[in-house]
Amino acid sequence: MATTVHEPPKLESRPVNVGGSGNFRNMVPAGGLPRTKQQYAPPPASTGIWVALAAIGMTFAALTSALVVRKDGSNDWRHFTLPAILYLNTLILLASSVTLEVARKRVSSFMAAGRVGIANPARWLYLTLGLGFAFVAGQYLAWRQLSAQGLYLATNPSSSFFYVFTAAHALHLIGGLGGLVRVTAKLNTASLRRATLDATSRYWHFMDVLWVYLLLLLWMKL
Repeated sequence: MATTVHEPPKLESRPVNVGGSGNFRNMVPAGGLPRTKQQYAPPPASTGIWVALAAIGMTFAALTSALVVRKDGSNDWRHFTLPAILYLNTLILLASSVTLEVARKRVSSFMAAGRVGIANPARWLYLTLGLGFAFVAGQYLAWRQLSAQGLYLATNPSSSFFYVFTAAHALHLIGGLGGLVRVTAKLNTASLRRATLDATSRYWHFMDVLWVYLLLLLWMKL
């Protein structure tokens, strides 16, 4: 009975300079390193949104530091009462997070059922969009109320910080509205991915929490 002898795999040497001696070690198969078990990698949308949120958080942290330093080191700081509509805006934004969470859970059930037997949850996304646009409109009314009192961007350091904080948040929120529009369009065309919906939800909820923080900051410092 013949015996088959398999040729051993060819090995190649890869240079590793140890203490400048030029020795060689770490013999590996000629085809490269052995194949290892593939590790889990988060979806690009999930990774990207965390990077974006970290950048936004650092931006507002820097603005907060600038506000505190400017207020403590100035004699021209003018205190004023925040427009009452800001508190209504807070309730509107909190409500939008609730409707978005309802939408997210219903979308999951909707997609799991193959879009059959469950009502399209897009109406909850439309409601979230409506609340988001209402918030932006409320911010505009707040700026109009301040300008009617003679408080503009360059009137006083306190009013300057108010406009900068609220405008920066509104711009980032408008970006979130764009994300919600994209999610709604993908849901209606049956091309929505769970990672996209989750990333958009995280961004929106972050804008919600950030606004509550900003409102408290402005209420205490202005």
